[in-house]
Amino acid sequence: MTINNLSFFSDYLVSSLSLSVPLAFAAIGGLWSERSGVLNIALEGMILTGAFVSAAGVFLSGNVLLGIAAALIAGGLVGLLHAFLCVTLRVDQLVSGLAINLTAAGLTAFWARVVFATENAQLPGFTNVGIPMLKNIPLLGPLLFNQDPMVYFLFLLIPLSTYLIFHSSLGLSLRAVGEYPRAADTAGVSVILFRYASVILSGCLAALGGTYLTLVHIRFFTEGMSAGKGFIALAALIFGKWHPVWTFLACLLFGATEALQLRIQAFNLHIPYQLLTMLPYLVALFAMVGIAGKSTPPAALGIPYVKESRAQ
Repeated sequence: MTINNLSFFSDYLVSSLSLSVPLAFAAIGGLWSERSGVLNIALEGMILTGAFVSAAGVFLSGNVLLGIAAALIAGGLVGLLHAFLCVTLRVDQLVSGLAINLTAAGLTAFWARVVFATENAQLPGFTNVGIPMLKNIPLLGPLLFNQDPMVYFLFLLIPLSTYLIFHSSLGLSLRAVGEYPRAADTAGVSVILFRYASVILSGCLAALGGTYLTLVHIRFFTEGMSAGKGFIALAALIFGKWHPVWTFLACLLFGATEALQLRIQAFNLHIPYQLLTMLPYLVALFAMVGIAGKSTPPAALGIPYVKESRAQ
């Protein structure tokens, strides 16, 4: 492989990872929610909320950390709303998620015109932090050891989530709540508490995906900038069979597909850009069709839990 080809392939890998990061944050967040038994269609709205609030926070304060903190709080509040509707009021979880998506789209569009009415300047954000010596390794160096802090956090989040969900007593309780909530309740595990905490955490992580869009990718906020990423994250979650590692790899697949279509457009091959833009969504669709019947969700996913005493 020549130096030019190696450089091109390295840039493609870095771009693929970068495009998969917002998907991965949202998908891992959705995984926590759905492992507890709460269907989270609201990932799209949570990403959009995080993107707007982080941009507005940084724009008004000039402090990146304050913007991230504001996005985490806003994402957690959206998660709290979804949990209240689904767990306490036992609203249909699909309807709740779609309502949150529509509300987030409308509110962020309105407030963006208010907050960013006077100027659309580039926002301050994160820059890459290279690890000495390791960042010079061909291919792997730029990909793994010369990234921004949010990517490093994602690299920690995946094994941490895997350990907590599958190798800890907390994860055992979480999975019991998502599979057999009545048995978990009988054993003294609070189904309501676990579901609330998981959905709130889901909102925070999805909001980080939106934060990555505004503070790393684009450096400003535009209306509807989530562009269906919440739904692709949901597809990655199902494709990854509700496991953090496989879910992240599915996000990488969709990120690589998006990076590929952007490069095909740059080659000016006279292919209609609308067809190329559809490519990531087509891959998501084919992935979903390919795993139909092969991916088993948590048994209680989407089913409200009602204590026996209330049911009687």
